[in-house]
Amino acid sequence: MTTGKKQTQVRLEEEVLAAGKAAAAARRLDFNKYVERLIIEDTTGARAAGMAAAQRLIDDHGMFLDDLEQQLDAPYAEPRPGAAA
Repeated sequence: MTTGKKQTQVRLEEEVLAAGKAAAAARRLDFNKYVERLIIEDTTGARAAGMAAAQRLIDDHGMFLDDLEQQLDAPYAEPRPGAAA
């Protein structure tokens, strides 16, 4: 039974490989599937569309998101009485 997949070899710097494996693990993917998804997203325009959508969200709602972030961080910004410094 043939899967139709081809094997290839790439050479990566150790740090790049480690970062890729960590990113794959964070997404609960094996490294091969992670690389495959990156290539598909890059070559089909899906990645660019996602980045454009994210930028539109920031452009349209950036001030709201900044305010929300400040509100969520506020309880942790000032030391509480009796808390270790």
